[in-house]
Amino acid sequence: MQNNPSIVVFLGKSGSGKGTQVELLRQKTGLDYLGSGELLRERKKINDFTGNKISQTIDDGGIVATPVIFHLWMKNFEEFKQKPDFKGVILDGSPRKIKEAYLLEEALKWYEWDKNVKVLLVDISDEEVIIRINKRRICSQCKEILIFEEGMEKCPKCGGELLKRPDDEIDGVKKRLAWFQEEVVPVIDHYKEKEELIVINGEQKIEKVFEDILKALNINDSN
Repeated sequence: MQNNPSIVVFLGKSGSGKGTQVELLRQKTGLDYLGSGELLRERKKINDFTGNKISQTIDDGGIVATPVIFHLWMKNFEEFKQKPDFKGVILDGSPRKIKEAYLLEEALKWYEWDKNVKVLLVDISDEEVIIRINKRRICSQCKEILIFEEGMEKCPKCGGELLKRPDDEIDGVKKRLAWFQEEVVPVIDHYKEKEELIVINGEQKIEKVFEDILKALNINDSN
């Protein structure tokens, strides 16, 4: 087990392209991945109170309570700690609130992973968020999320009908931006004060954003 695993925390608004960059980094580095969305989707499959409450909350566009999220995170942290070849982990989807940032710091210190933490903000303007999400579609069949282009009538992957999700309508987008300002910006300010925040310009081409991320993490860009 490495004594100093890499912990990479990703922050960013909806539509920032954070998910794409996380996936590219996973492929490049082989780091483990821990995403709140993925954990919650798995947990809601269990037919108990918490599973049903998670499902209802997500369907209503709500935010799952912090204790639920961190119970899932701590369970996975313990599993990572047992891996003899653990190199580090990419954390996606938390911290969403300032109290989650404090909890995460305590957890990383508990597992002795607090020496090599990088916090990346994939930063785009609110105007860019609205433009990007306005173009976003989901396939009714394979559930692939696509960027709508002129002339695109069906899903290029399976031929399914392309739909706009209700929470991608302008009111839903503005609601998420307001939530980001209220809850996540204090998290960003916290890491900025600690001089741990690395801001990446997310309004560039995907390749350039990834290049900047690799540079910030001191990772060689050669294949």
